[in-house]
Amino acid sequence: MYTKIAIALCLLLTNCKGNSQENKTAMGKDDQTEQKFEVTKTDAEWQAALTPMEYQVLRHEATENPFSSELLENKKKGTYVCAGCGTEVFKSDTKFDSGTGWPSFYKEVEGNVAYDVDYKIGYKRTEEHCATCGGHLGHVFEDGPEPTGLRHCINGAALKFVPATK
Repeated sequence: MYTKIAIALCLLLTNCKGNSQENKTAMGKDDQTEQKFEVTKTDAEWQAALTPMEYQVLRHEATENPFSSELLENKKKGTYVCAGCGTEVFKSDTKFDSGTGWPSFYKEVEGNVAYDVDYKIGYKRTEEHCATCGGHLGHVFEDGPEPTGLRHCINGAALKFVPATK
């Protein structure tokens, strides 16, 4: 009896695998395909151009502490651009208070944000990058408000705010 249970347990454990072990694909492409971006710099050039926090977030996919971004409470009209290259990624009229501690938007500037699959914390998440330089912005979740139902949870360090001109 114990032998059968032990064999069943061994089979179960050897056939189980977590999301982090699955083949990772992005936008229907194998993760072995390297994306090319319009703006490219060496690592040293990125370090020279960015603050230490911007560099860690944009180039090494770090996450800033919640409630630490000056942009979290920003309610001014304007555009949020990638801190790495200046590409427009979000508009202020799509920003909302998600209560998460990170600037949140329900819609990106179409064509300026690229998506990938992230398994870094053991389960599948949709990661967002600047489509121009590849800088890590944050993640998108399906728990946002209407009209999209999406919550783009973005690191403030990945963004710069450009006020609207009058």
